[in-house]
Amino acid sequence: MTFEQITQNRRSINFFDPEKEVSQELIKKMVDLAGTTPSSFNLQPWNLMILRDKAQKEKLKALAWDQPKIVEAPVTMIVLADKEGWKQGHPGFERTWQEMVKTGMPETQRDWFLNATSSLYNWSPNANLAFAAKNAGFFAMSLMYAAVSLGLDSHPMDGFDHEGVKKAFNIPDRYWIPVLLAVGYKKPGLVLNPPKWRKTYEEIVVKF
Repeated sequence: MTFEQITQNRRSINFFDPEKEVSQELIKKMVDLAGTTPSSFNLQPWNLMILRDKAQKEKLKALAWDQPKIVEAPVTMIVLADKEGWKQGHPGFERTWQEMVKTGMPETQRDWFLNATSSLYNWSPNANLAFAAKNAGFFAMSLMYAAVSLGLDSHPMDGFDHEGVKKAFNIPDRYWIPVLLAVGYKKPGLVLNPPKWRKTYEEIVVKF
């Protein structure tokens, strides 16, 4: 499947087949594919909670506008954006630094790396959130494209009680939740509406 086919075939599915499971092997492949997503300094400030248990999905549904697809989809993911992924001492930061050194970065450049990440991602109260959300957003989009490539369907959701979900699932304060993602197979016989309108090249490109 070409990338053009993947983008054309990706649709946000509202009605899933609750009887058709998604194998753990397929979910792992989907996540591994999305894991190749580029990120700032390769810090990869994202994590996932993967819900399969019906009771857990019902708990999430109650905090997400009671959207049926959260329970009907065999898998529902909570995408997490780590606002502290740029900090010294964070496992992702330290692993990134170690890998940079392995590929030729002098140890003496440690202070440069610390200053670079701090100045880019900690210069205002909103900078931590922007850093985390934009990178996790890239990852979430890759998850959706990976799903298509594997014959799966998905639906991203931002209609949910952010703080309620964090509390209900014991999510640490350092995380922001940019999106929930239902994953599975569309309901048999489901007729999809035509794709929604999209901006054209001429509407996207601007000058000021």
